[in-house]
Amino acid sequence: MQHFHTHYGPWALVAGASEGLGAAYAEALAKRGLHLILIARRASKLDALAKVLKDNYPIEVKTYALDLSDKEEINRFLSQLDVDPGLLVYNAAYAPIGYFNDLSEDDLQKVVAVNVLGPLLLTKSLSTKMIARGSGGIVLMSSLAGSQGSPKIATYAASKAFNTILAEGLWEELRDKGIDVVASCAGAIRTPGYELAKNAKEAPGTLDAARVAEDTLNALGKGPVVVPGRTNRFFRFLMGRVLPRKLAISIMKNNTKALS
Repeated sequence: MQHFHTHYGPWALVAGASEGLGAAYAEALAKRGLHLILIARRASKLDALAKVLKDNYPIEVKTYALDLSDKEEINRFLSQLDVDPGLLVYNAAYAPIGYFNDLSEDDLQKVVAVNVLGPLLLTKSLSTKMIARGSGGIVLMSSLAGSQGSPKIATYAASKAFNTILAEGLWEELRDKGIDVVASCAGAIRTPGYELAKNAKEAPGTLDAARVAEDTLNALGKGPVVVPGRTNRFFRFLMGRVLPRKLAISIMKNNTKALS
């Protein structure tokens, strides 16, 4: 815990922190003694989470209601930020469910804005200061859906593939500068959003949000990619290394066709 605080603290920024996995990351970091900057769209949920964390841990918490699909809002937030986070967790994501031809241009643009441009802007700004300091960490949330084409969530899956590849490149670029980078390729996670979208039966390997947050944070400094959960690691190996690509895509189609 002390090493974690020394190398990544004293402040951590969690993007997409209002509930679910983002809230689990916030609590996991609070347990490690880091002060928190929490950003998401819904101020009321951020404020409620901040109160719980401050009541339970001896930390400071700053909250910012921010639309991560808005480049100008992100840049304005970064220009006004009065502390330098030593750790970035980019958990925010936009995942419209539907076949590509049925999605609007606004949906497609928002996927790119939140899932691609958002992590790029925050990573660029915060990593520059981490390089100057000689320490820091970056967590980019990816997904097993990004390991192959995933019908009905094709654009979301493609954006998650982007984050995995970005993290792998930055891991090599930044590790000699004292900065640890990891992409967390998670499977299904028990979050409010998943409960709304899932089939009647849970996907194999579904994990609690707290488990995903802990596994990911514990993986910092150990390599460019972590896959939380033994079942999910097996499926990633199977889908990416063993099965023909066409069969892997077909399996994903069967897994996503009932999403709504």
